[in-house]
Amino acid sequence: MTAASAPLPASPEGGAVPRHVAIIMDGNGRWAKARRLPRIAGHKQGVDAVRRVSKAARELGIEVLTLYAFSSENWRRPEEEVRDLMGLLRHFLKNELRDLVAENVRLRVIGDYHALSDDLVAMIDGAIERTSVNTGATLVIALNYGAQAEIVAAARRLATAAKAGELDPAAIDDTMFGDALTTHGLPPLDLLIRTSGEQRLSNFLLWQAAYAELLFVDTLWPDFDAAALADAVTQFGNRQRRFGGL
Repeated sequence: MTAASAPLPASPEGGAVPRHVAIIMDGNGRWAKARRLPRIAGHKQGVDAVRRVSKAARELGIEVLTLYAFSSENWRRPEEEVRDLMGLLRHFLKNELRDLVAENVRLRVIGDYHALSDDLVAMIDGAIERTSVNTGATLVIALNYGAQAEIVAAARRLATAAKAGELDPAAIDDTMFGDALTTHGLPPLDLLIRTSGEQRLSNFLLWQAAYAELLFVDTLWPDFDAAALADAVTQFGNRQRRFGGL
């Protein structure tokens, strides 16, 4: 039995609970605009939503929650907004690390976060190290992440190893390729949610989402809460996953 088809744990209602959920957190700007507030106000509310949803995911029994926090394309946003987002990231790391440690949550970061400022990189590395021994749920933050770049980097690493005679190109299969990605070692992605009504993946977990259930909801990210996540899990549990079979 493959990892993708392994039995999932059941919720109290009897439906399957996804082991790995990923969320494209969209709608902060529109949330703020609807209230005639600056965009940073929407991003601040979005951080509050991260806290709520992370806690709710653990209570639901979700093993891994992956959040798309900052894409490699987000550098194109106005400099002031990027600066505000980095400030919120600093605030989150500083204020949430103690709770992550106390609640036995392991933090993992995917994407080229070493391209961020030196102080942020040090904070991220410190948080990863502090939580590395935790054995509970895993919170994955995608920072300066782009799925196409991730796939290209994985292909380049395998090609380099093959050129050096360290592996036979004929031996490369989907499992080996998956192990070369930044999500190696995590359970297969079961459910991918995007908030705000947009219906696209925006260069997020393209390889990993091959057999994931996709759920697009109209709720703006700052309004997404425990009840919304529970509803998403219920919808997931009601779907029949065939993985290409009947």
